[in-house]
Amino acid sequence: MAYVDFISSVHKRTQRDYLGRVNEFPKAEAAKIARQFGRDYWDGDRKFGYGGMRYDGRWRVVAETMAKHYGLKPGDRILDVGCGKAFLLYDFTQAVPGIEVQGIDISEYAVANAKEEVRPFLKQGHARQLPYPDQSFDLVISLNTLHNLYCYDLDLALREMQRVGRRHRYLVVESYRNEQEKANLLYWQLTCESFYTPSEWEWWFQRCGYAGDWSFIYFE
Repeated sequence: MAYVDFISSVHKRTQRDYLGRVNEFPKAEAAKIARQFGRDYWDGDRKFGYGGMRYDGRWRVVAETMAKHYGLKPGDRILDVGCGKAFLLYDFTQAVPGIEVQGIDISEYAVANAKEEVRPFLKQGHARQLPYPDQSFDLVISLNTLHNLYCYDLDLALREMQRVGRRHRYLVVESYRNEQEKANLLYWQLTCESFYTPSEWEWWFQRCGYAGDWSFIYFE
């Protein structure tokens, strides 16, 4: 169980106007729309979410780095909890030909509009109850998802990630180290329900018996 950063370089490529996010449109209304996790969130206006999520290969280096770090090989099985449109899962299939992928996401829209090559391996569902047997996967990942859960569902989701994994686990959640990062997170986020410092997140991991790796996204 260790802190391992695979994605901060991708996160930092995006320029964010935090005050603009708050002032351009009523934040409560934007959050209400975003939390439907429908077309507006994925492919609508930026004020409601991603502003159009299209495959551009940016996750390929993340897939390659993770595959090398965890020693993934053909025939190994990966589960992405909160897979969205499954771009990262697709890149895993390119980085490690012959690897088996599965993904689950709460958004029916995301699953229906996911990368075509991996769409047959995706399910619509909730992280608090994963529809897979114990120890089914060599690597279970969850990127930028679990902070969207209320604490009672977060507890269950962490336990589920631990249950279905048999070798490696890795998650990324949003966090803050000071009041500036906390304010920026609150300005920018649309769907978060769990706001914790790094030490609080680590408390959650220990409490739920999560024995995988992790890293944090900061809004600096």
